[in-house]
Amino acid sequence: MSPIEALYIGGEWVAPDGGHYAVTDPATEEVVGLAPEASRAQVYAAAEAARAAFATWSRTAPEERAAILDRAATLMARDADAHARLARAESGATTATARGMQVAVAAARFRRYARGALEPVEQALPPQINEAGPMGPSGVVGALAVRRPVGVVACITSYNNPWANPAGKIAPALAMGNTVVVKPAPQDPLSVYAMTRALAEAGVPAGVVNVVTGSAPAVGEAAVDSPEVDMVSFTGSTAVGQAIGAVCGRAMKRQLMELGGKGAALVFEDVDDRGLDAAVRGIGTTFSFYSGQICTAPTRVLAQRPIHDRLVEKLAAYARVLTVGPPAERGTVVGPVISAAHRDRVEGYVALGLKEGARVVAGGERPAGPGLERGFYVAPTLLADCAPGMRVVREEIFGPVVVVVPFDDEEEAVALANDTDYGLIDYVWSGDVARAFRLAGRLRSGGVGINTIGRNMEAPFGGFKRSGIGRDVGSYALHAYSELQAVVWPGG
Repeated sequence: MSPIEALYIGGEWVAPDGGHYAVTDPATEEVVGLAPEASRAQVYAAAEAARAAFATWSRTAPEERAAILDRAATLMARDADAHARLARAESGATTATARGMQVAVAAARFRRYARGALEPVEQALPPQINEAGPMGPSGVVGALAVRRPVGVVACITSYNNPWANPAGKIAPALAMGNTVVVKPAPQDPLSVYAMTRALAEAGVPAGVVNVVTGSAPAVGEAAVDSPEVDMVSFTGSTAVGQAIGAVCGRAMKRQLMELGGKGAALVFEDVDDRGLDAAVRGIGTTFSFYSGQICTAPTRVLAQRPIHDRLVEKLAAYARVLTVGPPAERGTVVGPVISAAHRDRVEGYVALGLKEGARVVAGGERPAGPGLERGFYVAPTLLADCAPGMRVVREEIFGPVVVVVPFDDEEEAVALANDTDYGLIDYVWSGDVARAFRLAGRLRSGGVGINTIGRNMEAPFGGFKRSGIGRDVGSYALHAYSELQAVVWPGG
C-alpha cells in the first residue's frame, strides 16, 4: 500500500487539516503515496513549536547535537536501499543517482555537520588600546566575535533532490543550534518524511525539527511569513525567490537563497583531444544528471569558432547514445522530468528555439519505445546556431537541453558569459590553465570550474546576481545559519 503521511509538528505526527494529495511517479504516472495538505494554522503551529524548542536546543552542548546528527546519518545509511527506491519513485531519478547522489549525499551531509557542530564559534580579535576620554579611563579592551544561532529557520526545498537538498539545510542549521520548519517541494515530499523518521529515531528533541507539506502555495507562504520564523533558506526558481525576498525584507528576516542558473561553459580552441572529450563529458551531464533539472548544469555552451563544429558534433554524438528509459532499469541513463507540466515546458522551449532560428542537432522529439508509453520523458536535445538574444540562450530551461553559441576571442567569450541575469556556476575548458584562472576572475558567477564540472564540498556555494543570496556548503553553511555577536570586555 502506498504510504499515507502525516505532518510532523512538535514531535508528534499530526493529521493534516486539508487532507492528502497524491504524489506521482514521473516514470509510470502511478501514485507513489499520499502527502499531507497542511493548513496555514498548522504551519504556524509548526513554527511555534520550533520557537518553543529553540531555547533548550540552542543551549544544548555541541557534543550532544553532534551525536544526534551522527546517529541520524547512520540510520539513513542503514535504510539506504528503501530510501533510494522511494526517491527514485517520487523524483524520477535513476537508481544510481537516487542511491549515490541523493541518499548517500544526505547521510554524508549529516555526518559532516555532526563534525561541524564541534567547530569553534569564537574568533579572538586583537586587543584595542583606548586613550582616556568620555567613554572611560585609558585601558586595553578585548573582544571576541562569536557566532550564535539565528533562531527558527524555514527550510524550503527544491524537487530535484529530495534527500541531499533538505539535508544541506537541516543538518547545518541544527548543528548551529537552530530549530527548523521544513517545507519540501510538493512533487517529492515523501523522502523528507523518511528523513524525519530517522531524525526522530536518532533522538532529535520534540519541536527541533518540524515538517509541513502541501500542494498549494499557501503552505510555503505561511512558512515564510510566520512571525516565529527568523530566517528562510530557499532553493528553487528565481521568481519564487524574489517573492520570498520581498516578504523577508519587510520583516528583516535573514535569507539564504540558491536560485536559478544558466551556467556558461567556455570551450577554447587550445584544448587538445583529451580536453575536448572532457568538455563533452562535462557538458553532457546536462543531458543525463537529473534529466537536466539542476541549476549548476553547463547548459549554455560558448564555443570558440575554430573548435565549434567539432564540439557540436561530439556533443550530438554523446546525446544520441544516452539511453532514455525507466529509472529502475539498469541501463537507463536519462529518466523522466518531474511532471507532465514540466515536460511540456521544456518541449515548449525547444519549439521556441526552432522558431528563433536555432537548429536541432540531436533530440527535439519526445522519445518513444518500450517502457516509454507512460511517463514524462524528454529527449536529450542539442540546439546549435544560437544567438545571444534568443530566449533559449537567456532563460533557464531546467531540462536536458543544451544551447551552443560561437565566439571569436577571450573578450567576446567573457562578455557573452556575463550577459545573463544569472551567475551560479560557469566553466572554462582550456589547454592554458593560467589563462583559465585569469578568466575565472572576470566571470560574474559564484563558482568557476576549470577543466572540470566537479565540486569541492568544502568550497562556498551560491550565486551572483539573480542566482541567489549567501553561501553554504562546508563551514560556510555553519556561518550562513548563524549571527555574529561581538563580546567586549576591559583588560586587566
